[in-house]
Amino acid sequence: MTYNIILRIATKVLCPFILIFALYVQFHGDYGPGGGFQAGVILAAAFVLYALVYGLENCRRVLPPQVVYACMALGVLIYAGTGVVSVLLGADFLDYNVLAHGDPIHGQHRGIFWVELGVITTVFGTMVSIFYAIAGRKGLN
Repeated sequence: MTYNIILRIATKVLCPFILIFALYVQFHGDYGPGGGFQAGVILAAAFVLYALVYGLENCRRVLPPQVVYACMALGVLIYAGTGVVSVLLGADFLDYNVLAHGDPIHGQHRGIFWVELGVITTVFGTMVSIFYAIAGRKGLN
């Protein structure tokens, strides 16, 4: 792929749009199909495309494996932290009603936002980590 200028330029043009589409799917998930899981996979797909065209080592320089591993752990912490905050405020685990003082509707929106943020972060990190593990194996043609 090193000398295929059309693929290289097309990838540079498409990657920002893929990232924006992932954010659209993430934030539109409250109102229609989509959400954290789908957005995480789309976000990871942008980096997979980049790695396929520019090489795995270039992708690892842009997105180091340590950042990918941190995303997996951070997403779980955000998800679980939302539930712990609910418990600390006197409700059940992941009961969003208490997350906005006195306004359960806003509490539901806040809770869903934080849980979905945890999901997108974990799914993104997991998908890129799996890709790095498979693509980095020796002997693959």
